[in-house]
Amino acid sequence: MSENIVREVMEYDVVIVGAGPAGLSTAIKLKQLKKDISVCILEKGAEVGAHILSGNVFETRALDELIPDWEKKNTPIKTKVTDEKFLFLTNKFSLSWPTWLLPSVQKNHGNYIISLANFCRWLANQAEELGVEIFPGFAATNILYDENNKVVGVQTGDMGLDRDGNKKDRFEPGIEIKGKVTIFAEGCRGHLGKELIKKYNLDYNKSPQQYGIGFKEIWEIDPKFHHEGLVMHTVGWPLKNDTYGGSFCYHAENKQIFLGYVIGLDYKNSNLSPYDEFQKFKTHKKIKTMLKGAKRIAYGARALIEGGIQSLPKMFMPGALLIGCDAGTLNMPKIKGTHTAMKSGIIAAETIFEHLENSKELDIYEKKFHNSWIYEELHKARNVKPSFRFGLLLAIIFTGIDQIIFRGNLPFTLKHHKADHQTLKNYKECPKITYPKYDGEVTFDKTSSVYLTGTNHVDNQPVHLVLKDSSLPIKYNLDKYDEPAQRYCPAGVYEIQTNSNNRPEFIINSQNCIHCKTCDIKEPSQNINWVAPEGGGGPNYANM
Repeated sequence: MSENIVREVMEYDVVIVGAGPAGLSTAIKLKQLKKDISVCILEKGAEVGAHILSGNVFETRALDELIPDWEKKNTPIKTKVTDEKFLFLTNKFSLSWPTWLLPSVQKNHGNYIISLANFCRWLANQAEELGVEIFPGFAATNILYDENNKVVGVQTGDMGLDRDGNKKDRFEPGIEIKGKVTIFAEGCRGHLGKELIKKYNLDYNKSPQQYGIGFKEIWEIDPKFHHEGLVMHTVGWPLKNDTYGGSFCYHAENKQIFLGYVIGLDYKNSNLSPYDEFQKFKTHKKIKTMLKGAKRIAYGARALIEGGIQSLPKMFMPGALLIGCDAGTLNMPKIKGTHTAMKSGIIAAETIFEHLENSKELDIYEKKFHNSWIYEELHKARNVKPSFRFGLLLAIIFTGIDQIIFRGNLPFTLKHHKADHQTLKNYKECPKITYPKYDGEVTFDKTSSVYLTGTNHVDNQPVHLVLKDSSLPIKYNLDKYDEPAQRYCPAGVYEIQTNSNNRPEFIINSQNCIHCKTCDIKEPSQNINWVAPEGGGGPNYANM
């Protein structure tokens, strides 16, 4: 739209983008430090938790700091880990690895199996009781800068635009929400965080960031197969030795299991379909037996940020901080990012308090971060993920030496050499992969899976998956990679269809998008730019 729009302006001391564990922890800690500070949180999901997905085995370390009496506050943290298993899978067999031989970072004694979505809803209640204003259904779409390139807030998206960007009858202009400090806590591959990293060159001299795609299903299973508190992980089949990944199976309350799979997005085979690898995994006898007579009640997928400390960008800039998985604070060998995201938020709040009260510069965030346990933890974990470029078996041996013998204190740091979008090979040079047909009992097609996510986007709105060059999918990707978007997307958003002229056509089913961000990460030409759709759109996860 070319005409100027008069926008409402709201002003706060602190504006937070994202109601995940990092953003909510920042808000709570700020209110604990200074009651009369004004804080608002913008959440693009229809409600807090609607876009939250995680395994999740939860370490309470940061929560113990933030809300020491949390156990007295009717939290959704109920299921304590009671037992652990770690398995190596072949196509027919499984080998159990003794848990006493696992590195300490992979042991879960004292942790809890939780729904991160429900935990975030609980955190939101704690924040609101302290006076934090939370606005779900409002997606921050633009960053506001002043004449000196300082971040001064964000603008929410316009509501009621048609596919071509024209106003519909119900048009409502977005609001400018300004703050003395703005916190970006969007989660993995936040689209505003990506803009900030590029604008301020925050990743200068850092390793390329690394990602994975994580799948999760919730199943109600036969009580005879259910062992509340059991945490099980597997590596090996169906993935090849050169592809990083593995599964999780967490036995939660109410005869439910959280079953999932994570695959590193640095995989090389253009013919690989992460979604179908997960479905194939469930056909293993060890898993299929457990799912006999069971009912699948939820599905979701989300990218994970796995680069570690060598890929962690600078996290401060004029007027703003970048925290949690928006920056990359997940601890990969622990397979945990909630406690580190929360700690990054606590540090952000302490930084902002000193900034507003004592005029300290926001760069003190980095010093506080480096002097905290989160830095120590990430530093000790730094060599695990890059070691997987040597293959699964060598990586396991190396990780044992690094984590058990040297306790993460080897005198060197392995680097990541390539970004994930640079790793695919020509599909004609890659082994073909045959995936079994979906049986509708254990394995399912993408359409039925997306149905379980509750995904919804307002009809006739601008497509939020923006192609920089609309010709590339056919002219380049189809010829070289057999258009991998057909396979790496876990929701069937991208298709190649034959048009009326008998020519291939790239189709974007944006209404299916579950906001995992995989396309934004893995597209070989970086041709797909994920931007926020109209606020409230996307998945509606209940207990993920």
